[in-house]
This record gives sequence, structure tokens and C-alpha cells, in this order.
Amino acid sequence: MKALIYTITLITAALMLVTGCDKKAVNSINENLYDESLTSGETVSTPDMANPAAPPADLVTVDIGGQSVEFWPWAGSDLSGTPWDPASLIFAGEANPAALRAALMFLDGDRTAYGFPDAYPFNATWRDAMGDVQATYGTPAGWVGNVIQMECGAFDPIRIHLRLFDMGDWTMGTAHFEILIPGTTDHQVISWELAEQLVVVDLLRSGLLDETVPMFPTQQINDAPTWREIPPYIYNELPVELRAAIGGPLGDVTDPVGIGNNGYATVLNITTNFGWSPEVARQELTVNFNQVIPKPFCAGGQYQYVYVTGPVDLNQTVQVLPNGNITSRFRAHGRLDITPVDPSTTPPTPIGETYRAVVSERHRGIVTNGVTLISSFRMQMEIPPSGPFHGRLVSWMEIGPNGHSGYELEIECAD
Repeated sequence: MKALIYTITLITAALMLVTGCDKKAVNSINENLYDESLTSGETVSTPDMANPAAPPADLVTVDIGGQSVEFWPWAGSDLSGTPWDPASLIFAGEANPAALRAALMFLDGDRTAYGFPDAYPFNATWRDAMGDVQATYGTPAGWVGNVIQMECGAFDPIRIHLRLFDMGDWTMGTAHFEILIPGTTDHQVISWELAEQLVVVDLLRSGLLDETVPMFPTQQINDAPTWREIPPYIYNELPVELRAAIGGPLGDVTDPVGIGNNGYATVLNITTNFGWSPEVARQELTVNFNQVIPKPFCAGGQYQYVYVTGPVDLNQTVQVLPNGNITSRFRAHGRLDITPVDPSTTPPTPIGETYRAVVSERHRGIVTNGVTLISSFRMQMEIPPSGPFHGRLVSWMEIGPNGHSGYELEIECAD
């Protein structure tokens, strides 16, 4: 706990700077957005929606207090088994996701008794979060999606983001501390460990944990000492206090900075079942896109960049039914202006005519007693789709019980 208090003390002033500063332009978003496989001009589809997705190869087995569980210690953005977020939390015992959600929302934002400062977002309360659908795998549950995701803080500018995956007799969690990339709808993770620590503290505050053995660590189950990276152009915008708090270099960098990850998860032994109440929670948000990014698909080469502007409207409704079932609906829609640019100049120089694009995304999910179903649809279409290097990207993902799961990505590019 002393290490946690020291870390939080360092980060307090940094957060004041992050939440109060002007949003400076960043030259580009994460280079990982660019993928040469998205420039072939052909339709890409994998796997067929009619066939169940195969389990990932690197499953692990963990003892969570007399119960041996097998699962994939990651969450991914599709069903390919490509890891993205590390599993850092395992809720055992009375681990109904609806009850966990209600317990976290019941808490106030005062964490000062555990070393957290009275500063945003560490004094914030929990609420439902808007975010991408991710998937993980467990035996015998199969593929499971995150119908329930929560945030301590806000979508903009900074938050702790928690996703819950219902495995039946237990629940897996992934958590990260992230900032919104200015002028986009994308977030950049800056810490796995701080987010895990805050969730653990809140479960301690809830009074739901076993008094004798409230928690214990697993063996190493995913990559350490780092997982994923912070690009230099984002890292160099962080205040020096925040760089110190996440264990990074204090000065500016030219190479990506690894995000620290200890490789194990914390098992939280829950012995009290927290109830819930029927409710409907709605959120609406408009994000004004204003950023230079690598063209994400149908690019003419690795260094083709575009300047994207325009509003993207986000809205979400989460409903808790009297029996504890939870339904979630999310929709994002935007009409954007796209201008090809040369990013090597300041400001970037337009090198083509501005055209329009439509983006749309929808998620729908339900979680009941041991059964989770979720689907997502994403479309990005350049107008006209027949223009030079123009195209259309559409993806679907469905995750349900009894092997009903599939993912499909379709990209059509003009000549």
C-alpha cells in the first residue's frame, strides 16, 4: 500500500495539468492503425460467421480458491486470438456481474483512506462506460463478450476503464488507465497497474470480500514487464509528474514507451452477494474529430495521411431489469470531411481535394444468469466509394453461448 500511496501522490498534480490544459494537436494516431492487408483492393473475410470461432491457443489454468479455471488471459478486439488487453482481475465466489456493477456504483468517490488523493479521476464515482466490444475465452463458457463496461472518470479527457466478462461461476476483468487522444474518439492506455489497484481498493471499500482471505495473486499469466506501448508523440505531451507515476522516462523520447504490466491477475474473493435495483442509464456525447491520421484502410501506401474533421455522435442506453438481467445498446454515427495531406509539413499541406465519409457503429448485448450475448457492427464508407483510393470497411462480430460466435471483416477498395 505504501507504493500505491507514493504513486498516487506523484500523479495528483499531473492529472490537474492533463484535465486543465489545452488540447494540443498531435501529428498522428498510433501507427498500428496502418495495416498493409487493408490496401489490397480485395474483400477480406475471416472467419465465416456460420462457423464457430476456434479457441485461442494460449489458455492458462488458475486455482481461484479450490476451483480450477481455464481461460485466455487476454481480451481481443475480434475472435482471432490476437491479444490486446491483459486480464488483471478475477472475481471469484459471489461474482455476478450485475451485482459487481451495482456494488461499484454504490460507492462514493472518497478513497483517501487508501492513499488516493481527493483529485479527479481518483475522487470520481463509477458509471457505465462507452467503449469498444472485446472478447475473451473460458472453459466451458467459450467466447464471451463484455456487455458490462464501466468508467471511473469520463470518456473525455481521462478515466479508469473496466470491462467485465461473465464466465458463469466467476467473472474476469480487464482494467486500464487511459486518456482520450485529442481530436479523436480513440483512447491511449497509459497504465494497467494503476487501474487494477483502484478496482482492488474499491472492492475492499465495498465490504464484499472475505475477511480472512480477501485477495491473492495468480501466477504469471500474461506478458511482463511491459505490454503494449505509448507512441512518442503522445508520451511527450504527458506532464513529467504523470510520466514518473507510470514509471516512464522523465524526459521526451523518440521511441515508444512500454506500458508496465506485472503479468499476473488479482483474485478477489467475494463472499457477500450485493443486490441491484431496476434502472435505465443513458449517456449522450458528441466528439469533434480534428486530427491528422494514417489512412486506416484502402491507403495508397504506408505514408498516406488524411486530415479528418467533423462531429461523431455517441449514445448508449443500459437497462437493468428486476431479475438482474442487463441489456446494453450503443450507437455512434458521424459524417466527416477527409482531406489527403502531407504530414511532414507544419501545418500539414493538403495534397488532394476534400471528400466526405460516413462512419457508423452499433453494439447490442444482454447478460443474464450465466448467459451473455453481444453483437457489434462497424462501417466506414468514403464517398464516393469509387474515388481514387476510396473504399468501404464493414465488420461484424457476434458472441453467444453454445459456440455461437463469429467475426467477419469486409473491405472493398477502388482501383
